[in-house]
Amino acid sequence: MPVRVTAAMPSDVAGDGRAAPVRRLRARLRRTGRASLRRFRTYLIIGVQAGLAAALAWVIAHQLLRIEEPTFAPGAAVAVIGASLARRAVRTVELLLGIGVGIAAGDALIALIGTGAWQTGLIVFLAVTGAAAARGTGLLMTQAGATAVLVATLTPANPDLELPRAINALIGGLVGLFVMLILAPLNPLRTIRRVAGSALDLFARQMTVCAEALAGGDARRAEALLDEMRNSESRLTQLKEAANAAGEVVRFSPLRWRRRRVVRAYCDGVKHMERAYRNSRTLVRRASTALRDTEPVPPDLPAAIEEYGAAVRLLHREFLAGQEPVQARDRVLLAVRHAGEACRQEIGFSGTIVVSQLRTVANDLLRATGVRRDEARQLVRRAAAGR
Repeated sequence: MPVRVTAAMPSDVAGDGRAAPVRRLRARLRRTGRASLRRFRTYLIIGVQAGLAAALAWVIAHQLLRIEEPTFAPGAAVAVIGASLARRAVRTVELLLGIGVGIAAGDALIALIGTGAWQTGLIVFLAVTGAAAARGTGLLMTQAGATAVLVATLTPANPDLELPRAINALIGGLVGLFVMLILAPLNPLRTIRRVAGSALDLFARQMTVCAEALAGGDARRAEALLDEMRNSESRLTQLKEAANAAGEVVRFSPLRWRRRRVVRAYCDGVKHMERAYRNSRTLVRRASTALRDTEPVPPDLPAAIEEYGAAVRLLHREFLAGQEPVQARDRVLLAVRHAGEACRQEIGFSGTIVVSQLRTVANDLLRATGVRRDEARQLVRRAAAGR
């Protein structure tokens, strides 16, 4: 028996060694698949809008207005819809301004210096820098440069190209706006629910992990969490884009006006939630330092962080339900009270910084619930004093 056990051990170890990378690969593939499905579901409506806008712009330009080369009309429509998830009305204006700058620069300079390789380079340079000097965005500068290229290279052979291109741009921009605001507007609450739900659930779970690491004295887990939070920055960008897009839809689309109150509350809160997340990273960093330095961790400290994570979950639920986020505020203040109790017990230097940082993020989260700045500060001070 001992011989057989000894002989089997290397095989078992080897089997475990081979299985571990396979398990990690499967876990990674599952995470990637879930993330891809989440992105697909979030941006599916954008693909639908782009397809409808391109087809409709082509029909209007080619069939109704009889423009022989209507290619830029669907291109402009797709550019308006796809340039950014939010601020599309502004993007449409930028697109049309870019075309105007490009045509003006091209026409003026061709009359002075003619056409050719160096003339094309100079025309594009002046169009792009002119758009930049006017504080134009990337879309405006790109469109100005592309239009200048077209004017500089094709105008000599097609002297009437500028007007159809400008008309195409106008058609495409207006069709893009019509599709995204009237024909097939985003469902603002569904967009927010999909993006914010995953982002804020992740945020709350990370706070729970931090609390568990503190309670268990697990410095490695806290350090791993800090790396995870750094890699989660894109979730904040997606949340901000989704809130801005939803806000634009309920502001301009008559079909979505009834959602304005709920969406406005989310849009107002997103900037404070973004700040709370970044400040929470500092909190986790100092918690990791406290664990590495084996500082004393009173039980109220992880309890405070756990309550803070619960407040994030409640805030999301109350916003989506269209309710005043009273429960989220109460939970935030409970977290501050726990932190205040921890500070009155045996605690180290980094632990006191964790307490201070938790008060900061509590203030951010209270602001996200709609509390004014001065009132939020007073509420945090009272809770920290145990009142």
